[in-house]
Amino acid sequence: MIEKGFTTCLWFDGRAEEAAQYYTSVFEDGRIGKTSRYTEAGPGPAGSVVTVDFEINGQKFVALNGGPEFSFTEAISFQITCENQAEVDHYWDRLTEGGGQEVQCGWVKDRFGVSWQIIPSVLLDMVGDPDPEKAKRATEAMLGMKKLDIAELRKAYEGA
Repeated sequence: MIEKGFTTCLWFDGRAEEAAQYYTSVFEDGRIGKTSRYTEAGPGPAGSVVTVDFEINGQKFVALNGGPEFSFTEAISFQITCENQAEVDHYWDRLTEGGGQEVQCGWVKDRFGVSWQIIPSVLLDMVGDPDPEKAKRATEAMLGMKKLDIAELRKAYEGA
């Protein structure tokens, strides 16, 4: 029986189980749920993984072994709001390990091609400041970074 609610389905090419294990290791509260496997009825080999249910930060996901027909793009990303530099560093390091890619302005693409925005919560206040000069300095500093550095953003914001 399918549970009512909202779940994000992520399409992988034969790596659904690996992806679910990886994501649940990155997030402290990650957990694996049900794993569904093909039966003799197919279409995949009997016993191979079809889907893996998992949860991170209270959000439900399904990793689906859908084949090579589709791949991830930056048009969809997940935002991680971080309270401090240690959190920014943790998620940045974990999501770029094993073939992940550093992108501009706090974005990374993980080893599976999924895009993530790793954002310090103070950045939102800085770039939204009613003082246009402070907001501009913070925005310009952010645009020049890959991994966001809170201390450097603060310096720019304060005009130091």
